[in-house]
Amino acid sequence: MARFKYKYNPKTLNYEKVKPRVKDYLISIALYSFIVAAISAISISIFSTFVDNPKEKALRLDLEFANDQIAEMSAELDALEALAVDLQRKDDDIYRSIFGATAYPEHLRNRGIGGVDRYKNLGGYASSEQVVETKKRISRLQRSLIAQSKSIEEIYDLAEKNNEMLSSIPAIQPINNTDLARVASGYGYRIHPIYKIRKLHTGMDFSASTGTEIYATGDGEVVSVEKKNRGYGYHVIIKHGFGYQTLYGHMSEILVRKGQKVMRGEVIGLVGNTGTSVAPHLHYEVHKDGRAVNPANYYFNDLTPDQYEELLEKSKVANQSFD
Repeated sequence: MARFKYKYNPKTLNYEKVKPRVKDYLISIALYSFIVAAISAISISIFSTFVDNPKEKALRLDLEFANDQIAEMSAELDALEALAVDLQRKDDDIYRSIFGATAYPEHLRNRGIGGVDRYKNLGGYASSEQVVETKKRISRLQRSLIAQSKSIEEIYDLAEKNNEMLSSIPAIQPINNTDLARVASGYGYRIHPIYKIRKLHTGMDFSASTGTEIYATGDGEVVSVEKKNRGYGYHVIIKHGFGYQTLYGHMSEILVRKGQKVMRGEVIGLVGNTGTSVAPHLHYEVHKDGRAVNPANYYFNDLTPDQYEELLEKSKVANQSFD
């Protein structure tokens, strides 16, 4: 900016020097100050927007870490909840049904918690909603597991009082795993191999070579020995007591007699292809209180969890039975 200002004088036809006033100096200073302040404010705003200071950066990293941990815990809770549901299903459908016990009361499994809001002190934060929901899921899971532990205690008490029952329940595969070619068909609706119609297959078909040994799956008494050309062919029925009976069909040879007492694991016959059958196999049924049930629910004495899951998968694949 020029140090002096000049003003044109029309009378003298010359530019004459104008001496600056104090007011002019003050205006200039104010203008410069405003420009500097504006530039500084804009610079600070841009810097703070795009560049974190150490404290803000630390807070942001903490928040990202917390969100990641919440997401990870949520995924772990999903897996635990699925396991709890599966354990509950097995408890009601398998363990309790074995002992003829009623299902564990639903209102005891899912008891609520009344009273004041237990999570109000967690409000007011960016992640409050996620934290509260995670806390609620943990509480529900804890209540479910406590109820399940009490149910298991009841089952344990039933087991201690029923040693004879435990030895009588059909609890093993009738064919040894090493002799088993495959599970040809499981329990459920299948296409009949001869009649070509869809009908309920009330047992499981174990494909094995003719002459393979067949085992009694629980202690009991042989109540029927039949040798027919149709239906189950050469077959045996064992009464185990406590409402349980098992049937072993299509044998090539029967090694027990009616009225004979047998023990779990005892050989009662050999695999064959007699009766209405299209290939050598054993047709095996479990009956509880006069009704056919899925035999897959009773292989808990001689199979590992992995083998049991593999057996279930194999039994679902076949769409056609062998008998």
